Amino acid sequence: MDLQTTIENNATIVTISGRLDAVTAPEYEKRIREMITSGTTDFVVDFARLDYISSAGLRALLLMAKLLKEKNGNVCFANVNGNVRSVFEMSGFASLFKMENSVAEALATLT
Repeated sequence: MDLQTTIENNATIVTISGRLDAVTAPEYEKRIREMITSGTTDFVVDFARLDYISSAGLRALLLMAKLLKEKNGNVCFANVNGNVRSVFEMSGFASLFKMENSVAEALATLT
């Protein structure tokens, strides 16, 4: 997993690539927790380059949502496609999280 962040329109865009699974989810959780603890509360998570997500990855996303709820924060997912979208739909995550077709559309929902 590679995780890159940029800031645009007062929101942090987190771009994940590779796999979000039992091996990589702890690092994702650690980095997200650090950002939220330091005061970041608006996120767009870009899944365009994510190839695979496991239940551990889904759990990491739930943790992110829980931490943001405590801080009155927001998250919107962008570019959830292919196998990752199938996992979201089968697990019910598609109805739990805001999802848009692009980062620009996701940013618009946070403003």
